[in-house]
Order: sequence, then C-alpha cells, then structure tokens
Amino acid sequence: MKIGIMGGTFDPIHLGHLIAAERACEEAALDEVWFMPAHVPPHKRNAPQTDSARRLEMVELAVAGNPRFRASDFEIRRGGTSFTVSTMEEMVREFPDREFYYIIGADMVMYLPHWHRIGDLAKLVTFIGLARPGYALQLEQLPWELRDKIRLVPMPLVEISSTDIRARVRDGRSYRYLVSVPVQRYIEENRLYET
Repeated sequence: MKIGIMGGTFDPIHLGHLIAAERACEEAALDEVWFMPAHVPPHKRNAPQTDSARRLEMVELAVAGNPRFRASDFEIRRGGTSFTVSTMEEMVREFPDREFYYIIGADMVMYLPHWHRIGDLAKLVTFIGLARPGYALQLEQLPWELRDKIRLVPMPLVEISSTDIRARVRDGRSYRYLVSVPVQRYIEENRLYET
C-alpha cells in the first residue's frame, strides 16, 4: 500500500489541508492519506493554541467522509517534539509492508535541507511537493539525493490558513467555507479560539 502522511499542527484543520491531500492522493495514486497532528511541532515558535486531543478530534471530524483519509494519533501518543524522521522511523518499523510518502507544501520543498536528519528521512520516504501556481521551485538547487526523492504534484492556489481562521473566530468574523461543517460546529460548541 502507498500511504501519504500529512503532518501539521491542524489548529484547526481546514479545507486547504483536505484539498491538498485529495490532490496528492489522486496524482500520486496513494491508497490512503494519514493526517497526523504534531504533539509539539519543531518548526513553530509558539505552542499550538489548542491541546492535542482537541486538534485530533477536529481532524477525525474533517476526514470522516473520505474512505481514503485517516486520522492518526501516532505523534500525539509518542509525545515530545514531533520530528518527522523519528516518526517515520517508527512508522516504517510498525508498517514494513507500506510505502510512505510525505506530503509538503511548495514552501517547504526548498527548506528540506534544513530538516532534522534529512538524509535519514530521505531514505524512508518520497516527498510529495504540492506545486502551487506562481511559486517557483528550483529543484536543481537541492542536493541530488533530495532531488531524486521529490515528486511534484500540481496544487490549485488555495489561500486558507489556520492563523487566519483563529483570528476570524477571535474577532467574530465568518470562517464559513474555510473549514468543514463538522469542524465549524466543533469549534463553536467548544468555544475554541475566542480569546
């Protein structure tokens, strides 16, 4: 089986995440995409605003309608800082019959050389880079061992961010159509992001 991993804070998960996963699934012929909320993301300066259990619940609600999407609590259960290489080492050990692909945005493709233990990670996964319109990727500037491990997938321009959604909730502005209806209901029922 070919499994795409979509990691992130998902604070909250939004339609841009789902569109990206669907596009990666279709273009790279993935069997499933596993959405994996980070316990403590290594690249973010501030801790997630919402605790990991609630972020996972929102992911579960968001992916429930797609039989190829799954929510994974793998990094949350492990705890600590969620370094991708550590996660994938454990995933490969636990699921030796799976072929793993790690889905990243265009902005992260050129940043890959700075990832923690990227050489080890590149041996474990193929990266699916979501190539957005107007975003120039210069793969020839990457080390050759990374270039060979990146598959670019065209991605429509979707300008949705979790930061904007949180600000909209806090300011009492609409965020309808930015998150799925079950996620919006969850945010409202649990009064998330209001302060």
